[in-house]
Parts: sequence; C-alpha cells; structure tokens
Amino acid sequence: MKKYLLTLTTCLISLATLAQTFEFRVLANKGVNKLQKSDNSAPTFLRTGIKMNEGDALIVGTNAYIGLMHKSGQTLEIKNMGNVTVADLQSRLAKSDNTASNRYAKAVLTKSTTGSQDVNGNYREAVHRSNSTAITLMIPQTVQVFNPDVVLRWNSVGDQAYYIISVKNIFDEEIYSAETEKTHLNINLNDENLANEELITVKVIVKDNPELFSPSYGIERLPSEEQARIQNELDAVKAEIPYDSPLSKLILASFFEENNLILDAIKQYEDIIEGSPEIEDFQVLYGEFLINNGLSKL
Repeated sequence: MKKYLLTLTTCLISLATLAQTFEFRVLANKGVNKLQKSDNSAPTFLRTGIKMNEGDALIVGTNAYIGLMHKSGQTLEIKNMGNVTVADLQSRLAKSDNTASNRYAKAVLTKSTTGSQDVNGNYREAVHRSNSTAITLMIPQTVQVFNPDVVLRWNSVGDQAYYIISVKNIFDEEIYSAETEKTHLNINLNDENLANEELITVKVIVKDNPELFSPSYGIERLPSEEQARIQNELDAVKAEIPYDSPLSKLILASFFEENNLILDAIKQYEDIIEGSPEIEDFQVLYGEFLINNGLSKL
C-alpha cells in the first residue's frame, strides 16, 4: 500500500510541476544582474533560462543586457540599471495579439536552456572545429534558400591557410570565385554572375594545397510559389516584432529553421553575433542550433 501511495504522491508532484507557469524567461544575460524572488529570499545571480513569476523583480547592474521573452512570445530588452518588477515588465508589453510570431517565439523558448553555459563549448566547438585532411562547410549538403544574402563558414585547416571559394552552375562552369584568409564568406545570390541561377554548387579549396578541399554543396533558390508563401508568412511575423532587435532576429531564425531554411537561419544568427559579440548567451544559442541541425561535427 505504501508503494502505491508513494507512486501516487510522485505523480501528483509531477503534475503540479507541469502545471506551473511563468511570466518571463531569460534568453540572454550580460553583466552582474540578480533575481529577487517574491518570497523575499536572498537575491540570486541571473542565469539564462531562469523563469520569472508574479512578484519577482530584476536587479539590473551597470552595462547590463537582459533579453526576456514573455509567455505570450513577446520580447523585451533591459539595459538600464535599477530594479524592475514583473509588473513593470508586463506594462511594457504590446497590447496586440502576436498570433503570427507566437509559434516561432515559443519555439525559441523551448530551445533555450537552463543553467550556466560553457561558452567555449557549443558555439566554438561547432564553428571553429578543425580537420587536417578536408574542409567541411557549415551547411547541409543540399539546401534551399529564401534570402539572397548567404553566409558560408567552414573549418580551419591552419592559421596560415588561404582559401579559394568556387561557385559553379549546373553545367559545371565556374561563374563566381573569391579568395580569403578567413574561414567564412558572405555572398549575394543577386550578384550579376549569380542572379539568373536557380541552382549553384559551392566548393572551398586551400590555395597552396589543392589536395585540401571540401565536397561540393548545392544551394537552390526556393521555387516561386514557395517563395511567395514564405514571404507572406514572414511579412506577418515581421509586422509583430521590432526587426532591429537581437531577440527579434532569434524569432526570425526560428521561423526559417522551422521552414527548413537553414542557410537563412544561419544568416540571422551570424547577424546577431556580429551585432552583439559581447553577449555570450547568443553564441551559446547559435551553437545549440548548429548541433541540433547536425552541423557541429560534420
């Protein structure tokens, strides 16, 4: 009998835990910031993934950045020093019902992790991996793309390496090439040499050692009907979020990922990192995205 009572108690506790909700969740945190819980216990240092409930308050330090997402999917950025209560945060929320962006915002919530993160782990392991015998691009072998701006990134084969990026059409004719000492390159598919191509292949070669090269990767523009569908949905999402915010770009990255547009999602993450390099939590989220999509240890 005791066994069954224990099992029942465990189930009730589990159900109670599942029933618990939250008002805000921390997506990104920079600086010495703390959380004051409603029970007036001693403040604790803020961490990514922490949930805030009614009556809680943030204690924001100097030169801080806190990225929050409300349970509705709306985002807020906190930068000013001082105390901010959950009630204060709720009053800053837009009154509109963000039905178009909620799905993708909540996907960001489910992917954000709790607890402290080893920044030297996920992101740097995924982006700066090294391979002495071959080059691997950080994209799927074949991929469709919506936006013309594309970021290509690959593993390093040495500090002194110089890379040639070769782009070919379906007839195996080289239509674009570039050289760089970096392990990444931005290309625009609306470039005059690429604008009329529906499908291209990309290959990276070490300039002074042609035996070190990548496989060919196929990049295909979305068909016109699918392009129109994505554009309509994207317009609806953008209408509900402040586009210039890093948190908004996280939502857009989630939108592209859920539509299997991995290169477009990568571009959003790259823009976030470039615009906010000091916020390490964004690097962690990028690393988790790469791992979840099988791009960390190709």
